[in-house]
Amino acid sequence: MTAEAVPVPAAAEAEADSVSAAAEAEARAVREAAARARASRARRLMLAPWLCTIGFFLLWEAACRIFGVSSYVLPAPSDILDAIVAYWWPLLFHSFHTLWMTTAGFVIAIVFGLVLGLALGASRFVHAGVYPLLVGFNAIPKVAVVPILVIWFGVGWLPAVLTAFMISFFPIVVNVATGLATIEPEVEDVLRALGARKLDIMLKVGVPRSLPYFFGSLKVAITLAYVGSVIAEYNASRNGIGNLMARASADFNVPLLFAALIALAVLGIMIYAVMAWLERRMTGWAQRSQFAA
Repeated sequence: MTAEAVPVPAAAEAEADSVSAAAEAEARAVREAAARARASRARRLMLAPWLCTIGFFLLWEAACRIFGVSSYVLPAPSDILDAIVAYWWPLLFHSFHTLWMTTAGFVIAIVFGLVLGLALGASRFVHAGVYPLLVGFNAIPKVAVVPILVIWFGVGWLPAVLTAFMISFFPIVVNVATGLATIEPEVEDVLRALGARKLDIMLKVGVPRSLPYFFGSLKVAITLAYVGSVIAEYNASRNGIGNLMARASADFNVPLLFAALIALAVLGIMIYAVMAWLERRMTGWAQRSQFAA
């Protein structure tokens, strides 16, 4: 005898459908709540730097007004804003020169630092021989090197570019070499057992492993590059923010001096933001923690 199918009551089907619909609605509500939370967190993160910056300048302004600080000692933000409006063209002109000289030195530092970092990370002999020289060179104050560059190349843009390069390549070299050194010996043994050469291991495992270190070093190096270019401009250039600061200091024009500092900070933030964007695009896979910057 064949077993007959037991009919499912219509009430049970309706109850099952209602339970399924309720589960789907609950899941949809959870997804929408999570999306709203992410959007709210993104808005807060976007507003945070603006709020902190505005609050900082408001406190600065209030302190100068309350304590009656002279503009020759510490100008209020309102005085600096007046200087920016009055000297907008010199600020724009010299900022452009500082930007391109810093960028040129920074690009040279990237190429040199990447190549040397790969060499240090790939060879223990190169690392042992060259690394002490790099540490010793990096310990030399670059302001002491500027007069030598002036003797060699004269006053102009080249000392600023070279100083920006010399002060910014060291973090790139160290971080790239460190990234290559983080390859686990077990991984190397497995890859060698599979027939991989040392060059294959370095290019296919070491270079991707060192990318987070590399982009992290770029965010440090770009700020150092601005320091180097301004040091050289202050002493050995006819253009640039450093030269403008030297002239403002000679004229005791303190508001213009602070306006030049603000322009320099804006330039640094711009290039830093570009480096941070490139880091997120290229190494987003390495930023899985909720504490990732």
